[in-house]
Amino acid sequence: MSTGDLPTLNAALNLISVGLLTVGYIHIKKNRPGLHKRFMLSALGTSALFLISYLVYHNSVGSVPYPYHDWTRPVYFAILVPHVILAAVMVPFIIVMVWRALRGDFVRHRRLARRVWPVWMFVSVSGVLVYLMLYQL
Repeated sequence: MSTGDLPTLNAALNLISVGLLTVGYIHIKKNRPGLHKRFMLSALGTSALFLISYLVYHNSVGSVPYPYHDWTRPVYFAILVPHVILAAVMVPFIIVMVWRALRGDFVRHRRLARRVWPVWMFVSVSGVLVYLMLYQL
């Protein structure tokens, strides 16, 4: 695997995170906390692998400019800007949310998760969209 393969790997890891987050959510709604925990910790691991791969790629390549100057450019930035901001802001919230769950503080975990889960989903889905627009258009 070369550095040029990392954007595709990153998109795949984001897509896997979406699936794991979705299945984890379904399991907690069906009152299956053990399965919920497994899927959510897997989503956390997948997201951590994404972050490592993302940092390695951008450390090697730097910033990748959007190559098109057509109607897709404002759409791309409308997706990219909140994606980047929310991705950076949510990391400490995910850590706190997971910490609360692992310590058994489920009331406070649940209260935070109601806000963090949709943002985590948005960041993962928008990451795939950014990849598609930047590397596949």
